[in-house]
Amino acid sequence: MRESNKKKIIVTIPAYNEEQTIGEVIKKIKEVMQKHQYNFEIIVVNDGSKDKTKEIAEKLGAIVYSHPINYGLAEAFRTELQKCIERKADIIVHTDADDQYRAEDIPKLIDQVEQGYDLVLGSRFKGKIEEMPYIKKLGNRAFSKVISNIINLKITDAQTGFRAFTRELAEKVPISSTHTYTQEQIIRAVKERYKVIEIPIYFAKRGKKTKSRLMKNPFEYATKAWINIFRVYRDYQPIKFFGYMSMIFFIPGFLLGLYLVYSFLTRGIVGRLPSVMLVVLLISISVQIALNGFIADMLRDR
Repeated sequence: MRESNKKKIIVTIPAYNEEQTIGEVIKKIKEVMQKHQYNFEIIVVNDGSKDKTKEIAEKLGAIVYSHPINYGLAEAFRTELQKCIERKADIIVHTDADDQYRAEDIPKLIDQVEQGYDLVLGSRFKGKIEEMPYIKKLGNRAFSKVISNIINLKITDAQTGFRAFTRELAEKVPISSTHTYTQEQIIRAVKERYKVIEIPIYFAKRGKKTKSRLMKNPFEYATKAWINIFRVYRDYQPIKFFGYMSMIFFIPGFLLGLYLVYSFLTRGIVGRLPSVMLVVLLISISVQIALNGFIADMLRDR
């Protein structure tokens, strides 16, 4: 008997108003897991759905935990981790309820965990993408470059919602972010020296009846993506983040100050009070921002 057949595997699915797809997702997962004779459970975190998501999931044998209102994906993910730890899962597989990730790829994730990896990411960009809006592709690639730069490990799909990991990782790598939980788990896992790997997966086209929870329009998605990129840099590389912000004020203040000194030395012209005050203000703001960076870096290591 394969080692994974003895281990308890829990497949987790966050769901918010997914009555159109949740049934098909659960059926496909059960079929694949039973085919491979895994010891498994399916947990659905019903994140305040107002439709029949809960009823459909329960009817198909999933264990459902419901939030009273829609708390968002990050909070749903924390609930998943908590419940999987309580239910003594050995391997946790996280997927989505919109049927874009294929259940057939779940054994590939599990196999990598069995081979010793602590966090296995299903990369859409290493595999095949049936359809994805250009602005979303651009945002995902930008995110992945940021994360790769922070952890010194090349990641092609830091935002993938299709991943598998060990219970130890779930217990020792808590998620605190309310915006970037997918990236936070990767960053914390690498920082804590857990083994992380990506494998190619298939990403299907979104059904006509389903709407994206993450992208209502391209402008909103792009705005949120860049805000989250700034948050990631702020939280995990504060010296670099605040250093860049500091330079925005320091460079014009320094150049203006240099010009005033040059004017005084060459032409005897003393800078006007407003110019001198502007130099002092810009340099002071720059120093204050830089100090905030050092303070944030100290707090980050605690």
